[in-house]
Parts: sequence; C-alpha cells; structure tokens
Amino acid sequence: MSKDRNNKSQKNKNKKTKKKMKIWKKILLIMLLIILIAGGVFAYRVYKNGWGLSGMLATVVGHDENTKKNLGEFQVLLMGVSTDQAGVSLTDTIMIASYNPNSQRAVLVSVPRDSFTGTNVKRAKASDKINAIYNLTKDPTETVEAVNELTGLDLKYYAIVQTEALIELVDALGPIEYNVPIDMDYDDPTQDLHIHLDAGVQQIDGEKAEQLLRFRKNNDNTTFPSDYGDNDIGRMRNQREFLTAVVQQTAKLGNITKLGSILDIASRNLITNVDFNTLKDYLPYAVEFSTENLLTESLPGEVPDLSKTNGVSIFVVDEEETEQMIKELFFPEELTAQDGNTISGNTTNATGISSTSNSGTSNSKIKIEVLNGTSDGKILQQVVEKLKDEGYNVSRTGTTTATSKTVIANKNQVSETTINDIQETIGTGTVSNSNAGTSNKADVTVIIGKDYKY
Repeated sequence: MSKDRNNKSQKNKNKKTKKKMKIWKKILLIMLLIILIAGGVFAYRVYKNGWGLSGMLATVVGHDENTKKNLGEFQVLLMGVSTDQAGVSLTDTIMIASYNPNSQRAVLVSVPRDSFTGTNVKRAKASDKINAIYNLTKDPTETVEAVNELTGLDLKYYAIVQTEALIELVDALGPIEYNVPIDMDYDDPTQDLHIHLDAGVQQIDGEKAEQLLRFRKNNDNTTFPSDYGDNDIGRMRNQREFLTAVVQQTAKLGNITKLGSILDIASRNLITNVDFNTLKDYLPYAVEFSTENLLTESLPGEVPDLSKTNGVSIFVVDEEETEQMIKELFFPEELTAQDGNTISGNTTNATGISSTSNSGTSNSKIKIEVLNGTSDGKILQQVVEKLKDEGYNVSRTGTTTATSKTVIANKNQVSETTINDIQETIGTGTVSNSNAGTSNKADVTVIIGKDYKY
C-alpha cells in the first residue's frame, strides 16, 4: 500500500515537473520572440539611420531617420589658454570650428591672436588685442562677441581648452603621427619652456604636443618659411594641422573604448556652454567624418608698421576679404546660387565659359586656384609652373590642411576636356564637382595631396 502511495506521489511530481517545463518553454519562447522582435526593430532603425557605427549610435541615443535632416551646422569658438604664467589667461589659440552632419563638411578658421578689436589703430594698446579679452574679463562670451564682430558670424557656443587638456588627450589616445614642418629649437628659462623637435614625420606624445603648439620662433629668431606661412601665420597653420591629426586619431574605431578617459579629461580641463544634449545629437554622425572634408583658413589682414599703431604690434583684419572668405567657407550654397553655378542646360555661367563645352576658350581664361596640402613648398611651385606652361591663369595660391590625395575641384562648370587636360598636366588628381577650396573667383581649385610625384 505504501508502495502504491509512493508511485502516485512520484507520478504527481513528474506531472508537476512537466507542467513547469512547459511553462518555462513558453516563457523562453516568448522571451526569444521578444528579443527577436526587439532586435529586428533595432536593426530596422539602424538601417533607417544609415547602417554602420553612425547608424547604430544614432539609434542608441533615440534618433530616427529625420533627426539628422533637421540638424543645422554646429559652430563653436575654440580658445586655447596657456596656464604657464600665474594669473595670466591669454587665449593665444583662437579658432572657429564648424561641422555639418548632412554634408559631412567641416571648417576650421584661425583668428590671429593679435587681431585688433579697438576703435583707433593709432592709439592701439596691448589690451586691444583679441587674445587679451578673456584675460581681462574672464567672460568667454566677450571673446565670442568680438569674433562675431570681426567675421559677421553669429557664434553662440564656446569651448576653452587648457594646455594640460591637450597634453592629457594626446597621451590618452596614444602618440599622434605628425609631420613636423621644420626643425624647432627654442628655450625660455623664465617659462621653463624648452622646445626641441626635428622636422619630419614622427610620433608626438603629450610633452611634444605642447612644444609643437607653443612654438613661435627658434633661438636664432628664424621661424616658419614663407611658403609655409611665416611667423604667426605659420604657427596657426601648424596648430590647425596638428589638431586635424588629433581629430583623425580620435575618430578611430579603437578609441571608442577610451571614451571614458576622454570625457574625464574634458570635464577637468574644459570650460564650455555646449550642453550634453547638443553634443549627443551630433556625435553619432561625427564618427563618420573624414578630415579630407575639412577646409582650413586664417582671417586675412595685415600687420601695420609700429609707427602707425602706437608702437603696439597688432593684426588688422581686412573687412572685405574676411566677408568674402566667410561667405565661401560657411555659406557656399548662397554663393553658388548667386554666381549662377547651378544653372543647367547649354547656358553660360558667371565667367562666360560655356557650361557644356569650353573647347573654344583659351587656357588663359581658366582661373585656377592652387592650394598646397603638403608641407613641401617646392611642390606648390612646380605645380604652378606646370599649369602656367600650359597657358592656364593661376589666379591664387595658398596652403590648406594636410591631405593624402590630390583633388581637382570643378567649381564653375568647366568642360570635361579642360579638366582632363589639367589632370594630365599635373599627373594625378581626383575630379570633384564641388565648391572645395576658398575662392569662388576661381573656375578650378587644385588641392595638392601627398600622392603628387615630382
């Protein structure tokens, strides 16, 4: 009898166990179904957001396919402050930075630190220089307003970066590969500043980064060569190009794991009015940015003779040239519409060159702008000579951020025959029908890359 009871008890246990197993199977199936549905929904949203790392990040932060379309161009004033002198906070590095997530186009414009912000050049004072404003007021919005006054822009955001931040960032990312433009040899015992860097490609750590960015001249008073941009022009170009290299390194996929360290460095060394929600909107798309889409320039102007400026060395920004440059860099769509470059059909554009063919037009009527994206000034000279030998009108030369590939930008609907001839003359070049470059007065912009061969 007890045996029968045991058998019944065991059967009941088995039934209960089977019921539990069925219930768990159902739960697991439901969970699996939920996971598959959620995964499918997530994958679909990633797909709608453009796939890749950018699409995934955009989905994670809650974006949909319309979010990016509604984002405007992000603009911020970057101010680099050296803290080597007690009680002094001169913003010796001032740059306007912008990024458009839809066009994946970015601009970096240096504002010379000695830019005059006073009212009377003849009575200039050191405090009239733009780099002194923050030191005097400790209010970054005052510098933002001064830059807006000089450029006609409407900047609202600022970011003040201390020297220590860049040193820590470079060390956190690992050494930055950079082509140091010249031998740098300078010592200032009063600031405990010692700069000793050899020209050429090398690995830059935090200590070397500080030397690189603070360099102005050598112990023998020599500075950057004129074909690179002498004195402060060269210094600003060197800063822009190194920051470009840092951006390239930061954007590498492997450095996502270092995001915590980067944010920690920023929180300790960055003063900004950019809120997290704004950054959150732009960051998913910024990971796809290529520095080949970065345009760099410096505000145009001149350094007047000291006899005309009360003995104070200042930089006077050229209002007309600055206005034109700002339009070209920040509002290219408006210029394109104004210049008639979007006209379709067999019509004539602003320069009088047929938009379907210019085979009957002499090369001398084709205005070419040549920008050097290498650190070798001889290359610029050689390319200019080649184009002039073919009868082309080289209307402007200059430098731009370092680039690996040569680009020939057809800015004014020049015929394919002429563009191919320019490409053959140079010996290389990827053709682009865009407004790359800095002058809408040119029909073609040639950006010389490191792929150019002598």
